[in-house]
Amino acid sequence: MVQEKVVKPIPGLFPVFFCWFGLVLGGLVEMFLSGAFRSGELLLFGALSFIVGLFATKGGLILAPNQACALLLFGTYKGSVKSAGFYYVNPFYSKKKLSLRIRNFETGTVTSPDTKDAAGKVIHHGTRSAGHRSKVNDRDGNPIDISAVVVWRVANTVEALFEVDDYQDFVSVQSESALRNLASRHPYDSEDHEVSLRGNTEAVSDELRINIQDRLNKAGVEVVEARISYLAYAPEIAAAMLQRQQAHAVVAARTKIVEGAVGMVEMALDRIASKGIVALDDERKAAMVSNLLVVLCSGSHTQPVINAGSLYQ
Repeated sequence: MVQEKVVKPIPGLFPVFFCWFGLVLGGLVEMFLSGAFRSGELLLFGALSFIVGLFATKGGLILAPNQACALLLFGTYKGSVKSAGFYYVNPFYSKKKLSLRIRNFETGTVTSPDTKDAAGKVIHHGTRSAGHRSKVNDRDGNPIDISAVVVWRVANTVEALFEVDDYQDFVSVQSESALRNLASRHPYDSEDHEVSLRGNTEAVSDELRINIQDRLNKAGVEVVEARISYLAYAPEIAAAMLQRQQAHAVVAARTKIVEGAVGMVEMALDRIASKGIVALDDERKAAMVSNLLVVLCSGSHTQPVINAGSLYQ
C-alpha cells in the first residue's frame, strides 16, 4: 500500500517568470538575431530556448483552498500538495487534482459531476437524481423504506486515487450497503427499551456513521456525519402497522388513566376517614370505589343519577 506523503513545492512566481523569459528570448532570437547574423548557432539556441521554456511552463501548479494534487513521476508516486497557492514542480510530473471539500449525498441518488474545460470553467453543471429509498426488512421482518444523508470528505489523497477505482461511487455503494445492514439489525419500533430505528435516532445515527467509516477507511474517506433522513413502513403494511401503533397508544393512555384514578380514589378514602366526614363499611367503600373508577376512567362524560329515596336505595 502506498503511504501518503505531503510535500510543499517551491513558490512558482520566479520559476514561471524564467520560463516565460526563455520563451520570449527564444522568440526574439528566432525572429531577429538569427536572420540578422545568419548564424546557425543562434538559430539552434533560439529554438532550444523556446522549446525548453515552453516545456518548463508545465511545472506551474495552482491550488485553490481545500484542493489537493497528487504528483506522479512516470507512474511513481512522489507526494501530495495540500496547501493552497501557486507552486512550481518538476515539469515531468503528472498531476492529479481532487477536492478536499466536505460533500454530502442521500443514499439512493445518482449524481453526475460538473463538466469543466481545461481552464476549470464549468461547461455543464452536474445533476442529481431524486432519492430512491431503500426497501429492506427490519430485524422483525417488517418491510420498511429507509434512506440516509452522509456527509464526507477526502482525508487521504493516495488511498482515494489509487486504492479504489472511483472513490465517489465507492462511497455511494458502501453507504447504501451499511444502511441496509444497519436496518436489518434493529427493529423499527420497540417496547422493551432496546435500540430501535424510530426511538433511538441519535444512537442509530452514530452506529451508522461508524459502520460507513469502517467500510470507507480503505478509500481514504472521512465520514463527518451520517443520519437517517427518511424512515417509514412500506406501503403494503403501513395501514396495519398504524392500527397497531394506535392500539398501543390507547393501551398506554388507559394504563396511565387507571393509575391516576386509583391514586385519586385512595386519596378520597383517606381524606374522608381522616376528617371523620362519614363512616363507611367495607360494602359502602367498595360501592364508592366502583363509582369513582367509573367516573374517572370513563371514555365519555358520565351522567349523574340522583337518588331520591333512602340512603341505601
